[in-house]
Parts: sequence; structure tokens; C-alpha cells
Amino acid sequence: MDKPSRSDHARLWGLENGRIFLNHGSFGATPTAVRKEQRTWQDLMENEPVRFFEDLMPGVLEQTRVALAKQLSCQADDLALVENATSGVNTVLRSLVFEEGDEILVPDHAYQACRNTIDFVAERWGATVVTVNIPFPIDHADQAVDAIMGGVTERTRLAMIDTVTSPTGLLMPFERLVTQLEGRGVHVLLDAAHGIGMVPLCLDELGASYTTSNCHKWLCAPKGSAFLHVRKDRQADIHPLTISHGMTFPLGDTTRFRHEFDWTGTRDMSAHCALPFAIDHLATEIEGGWSAIMEHNHDLAVQGRNILCDALGLTPPCPNEMIACIATLILPENQSSGGIPLHEPDPLHVTLSEKYDIQIPVWSWPSPRGRYFRISAQLYNSEEEYRYLAWALEQEGFGPSPP
Repeated sequence: MDKPSRSDHARLWGLENGRIFLNHGSFGATPTAVRKEQRTWQDLMENEPVRFFEDLMPGVLEQTRVALAKQLSCQADDLALVENATSGVNTVLRSLVFEEGDEILVPDHAYQACRNTIDFVAERWGATVVTVNIPFPIDHADQAVDAIMGGVTERTRLAMIDTVTSPTGLLMPFERLVTQLEGRGVHVLLDAAHGIGMVPLCLDELGASYTTSNCHKWLCAPKGSAFLHVRKDRQADIHPLTISHGMTFPLGDTTRFRHEFDWTGTRDMSAHCALPFAIDHLATEIEGGWSAIMEHNHDLAVQGRNILCDALGLTPPCPNEMIACIATLILPENQSSGGIPLHEPDPLHVTLSEKYDIQIPVWSWPSPRGRYFRISAQLYNSEEEYRYLAWALEQEGFGPSPP
């Protein structure tokens, strides 16, 4: 089978020629014009560093927060700029004080790096981690709500939930969960690593205590750009991972929260400086802006999953309404198990990459137990790429069983 072409929108990216890149969900991919914009800021920083950091950067980062706040329907002063969502999760968890016996609730579909942070913090304070099992396959979103709310007790202090789960690609009913959990007096840490640019987020209306999201994924901003939103009544308890001048700097007309997060030491802020451009760039290129982009990517993810299920005889593990822009499928149980990404690459991942030039994640996981592969859908992808993936998997023995 001949290699497929990307969509017409692929002209906006500088992706490697001949590569079937179906893994936007892992690290994102930044359009060429946005990369150029970041380099402009880097040059400005290095041409006169003192002027950049002391005179220019504070105002530029304020513009960045304003641009983000417009996307997120929240107040700019409630946003802190961080490097990635894992840093945002760490910032919250390592700021909070727990008592022995306090419970931290987390579903078993959580991103492992963030789950590691929960375990680390719980051990430090003597708190208890309550792991909630969410079925996968899953029939409807109510099962996720019932499972999570069923894990709440009078000792539950904090719940970390996802907008979209990383391993299983489930669009969680996070709005309902935030309302119910916060209504029960449980502070919610919303891990929206797959959030901004993927699903609509109206943070003031949502009302979560804490929300963090990567901008380098579905917003297609440069790597190292993310945000942490902290509700005003929770800001006094939250401090950056690096304590710096902001802790004692005179307040003036701003807040301690703003001062502490605005300056945590010398770092390359060019990715954040480029964020307003990144937001406008794709919104201008695509008729209908970000709402149309999100709808397009959702429809393409569903279509890609349908192509794979039809070709390989797989059953969709969740309804279409629980899909955003990524979709996870379960490989047949009779196939040999694989490894965990970043530790022991799955042999199928290696084969698809080296033999067919296809980039997708393939991994095994203990809970929910299974061997999975995941596709992403971004503007540069095409239906033909998913058909090519299905053909490659058939060549490797993953087609439907003979009658």
C-alpha cells in the first residue's frame, strides 16, 4: 500500500516528510509560523537580556495571560504561567498541607507522572490515596461519575480528575464531576493536560479549585508553555515550586500570588511570549476559529477509530461522545504483551515506526489492564493515514480472526 498524504492543512507544520504522524497527543507539534515567532522572542531576549527581563517581559507576560484568559473565560490574574501540566500538578500538591488520614482521590486512568506526585505527597504527610476503578471498556459517562463519587468519604480532601485521560483517551464528564465534588467540599485538581485547544474550558463557570493545562499540545504553542489556574479563595495556599523574590517583593497594585509566580528565576519565557500569536495563528487560518478546529479534530478522531475498528474487527471501547481528539483501542488479548513507553518500547511500536514510518504509542498497563494503542487527530492528519495504519496492523497479524 502506498504511503498516504496528509491533509491540506499540513502546510502549516514542518513535520518530517514521509512520516505518518498520528501521535499529536504525546508532545504536540508546533506550526512553522509559531516556531518562527518564538525565535523572534529568543533573539530579543539575547540581544539585550537586561532590558528583556526587567523592562519588556512583565508587560508581555501580562498580555499572554490576558490572551489565555479570553480562551478560558476566566480572569487573567488567576493564571500562573508554568512549563507543563505536570509542573502545575506538582505545584498544587506540594503546596498543600494534609493531615494523617486525609484522603486524596484519583481514578486509575490518571497520568502516571501525576499519580507519582500524589503518592509522594501522600507518603510525606501520612495521607491515604484512594484509587477509583473506572471500567474500560465503558458504556457511558455515568459510570465514571458513579465510580468517582462512590469513592468520596468524609475524609476526602482532594480529588484529581482529568479532562481527557491520557492512557485511555476518555473525555471525562469533568464539568459534572467538578460540580458534584466541590459541592461535597472536595477540592478538585483538574488535570487538563489534554485541555486547552482540545475541549472548551470556561474556568470561572467551571469552579474547580485548581486547573492546569498544556498549551504545547492542542493549542499548538511551543514546548514549555502551560498554565495553572487557581481559584481566588485558594491562592494564598499555593506557591511556585521555586521560591524566589516574589515572596517578599512589595505588592504594589498586584497580589502575592501574581508576584510569586511571575518571577521564579531566569528562564526562557519565549514559549509563553509566543502564546498570543499561537492562539491567533490557527484561529485565523481555519474558518470558524478554535471551535471549528476542536469539532474537526473530534470528528476526525471518531472517523479514524471507526476505520481501525472496521478493518481490524475491534469493538469501540467507549461511545463517541466520550471521545475528544484522541482515541485508545485495545489490542487482542492473544497478542504478546509489550512495555511501558519511555522504559521498554513495545515491539509493535518499534515495528510500526521502523518498518512503516508510523508514529503511534503502543503500551501495556496494569490498571485498567490491557495492551493498547492510541491515535490522535490534528488538522494535518487525513483519513488515509488511519487506513494506512489499519493496513500495517493487518500485515502484522492484527486483522479480524478467520470465521
